[in-house]
Amino acid sequence: MPNKQEYIQKAEQEFYKTYNRYPVIFDHGDGVFLYDTEGEEYLDFGAGIAVMGLGYNDKQYNEAVKAQVDKLLHTSNLFYNVPSIEAGEKLLAASGMDKVFFTNSGTEAIEGALKIARRYAYNKAAEEKRGEGGVHEIIAMRHSFHGRSMGALSVTGNDHYQEPFKPLIPGIRFADFNDLDSVKALIHENTCAVIMETVQGEGGIYPAEEGFLKGVRALCDEHDMLLILDEIQCGMGRTGSMFAWQQYGVKPDVMTVAKALGNGVPVGAFLASGKAASAMVPGDHGTTYGGNPLVTAAASAVLSIFEERGIVDHVNLVGGYLWEKLEEMAAQFDCITGHRGRGLMQGLEFQMPVGPIVQKALLEEKLVLISAGSNIIRFVPPLIIEREHVDEMVRRLTAVLE
Repeated sequence: MPNKQEYIQKAEQEFYKTYNRYPVIFDHGDGVFLYDTEGEEYLDFGAGIAVMGLGYNDKQYNEAVKAQVDKLLHTSNLFYNVPSIEAGEKLLAASGMDKVFFTNSGTEAIEGALKIARRYAYNKAAEEKRGEGGVHEIIAMRHSFHGRSMGALSVTGNDHYQEPFKPLIPGIRFADFNDLDSVKALIHENTCAVIMETVQGEGGIYPAEEGFLKGVRALCDEHDMLLILDEIQCGMGRTGSMFAWQQYGVKPDVMTVAKALGNGVPVGAFLASGKAASAMVPGDHGTTYGGNPLVTAAASAVLSIFEERGIVDHVNLVGGYLWEKLEEMAAQFDCITGHRGRGLMQGLEFQMPVGPIVQKALLEEKLVLISAGSNIIRFVPPLIIEREHVDEMVRRLTAVLE
């Protein structure tokens, strides 16, 4: 059997080089810990980029997935299946939205949300018998991140990601996050939607300000535009409510969700309410694998476990403790220049690149962390962490910084 270095060499030969991976091969996990092929234990505060909300090896979740594997994996969307209906019912109940479409990923959920916006505008133009009248434009935010496909990349406000792949889809204009005037300045008769993350993730863990989000909601109502909220990372309980927008007293017309929805199984969804719920018709959108029995059985189990165990309440308790400890760390080290976030989605901003810190924490202290941008460490652990795990994380990270 190949050893660790032989496996890594094989991977470097076989895989397309789009990731710079760390020299660790994880083999299995349990709770909030990961174990590599050499038996070393790691404390995980990255959760597979905010995916593993229930942590690793959750017995109830595992049994639900195993049972569906033995029963039925796939039939296509030409037929109904019970797990998708049950998962859809639970997701709509948790969100208060009206319709759901299951996808394979968060990026695909964004694609569907953009299509709803364009279709809604197309329908409205047809009803008013005014023709196309130009491209239906969408306002997105600078420093946002929505995915890597061409549509999602087009609304991602980062030139570094976009430049090699231009021209992207037309009709996208960028405003400044938390600057309502910058949004107002971009609105005209062909603007059909505003899209944003309720809490910017890759852009640096920036929550939307209440006045800004409410202001954008009011603008969308005034101009008959759709508000699309990306909850792929900040949703599913991570910020202290099932979906982050529920803390603001607003409701989107369209929202996207993924990551923790499947707890490791690749599943996402876009949801619509009100006037957006009937925008698309048969033939407008589709997916071969999306919403199949396996992934929706996993999502259904996740949604049930969240409710049964009070995961959101737990996030508020432990998230508050994490905030206190990171505040103490920020006061202790001059190299830390900022701290922000909500619940179990928090970030520490440093005055220098954090890549070396993240790598040293992984290799020397067996602590899994991830960055957001070049100078921010992102803390997005499994939602089941306890205070003692926070204390241990702080101890290990402190050892690196000292």
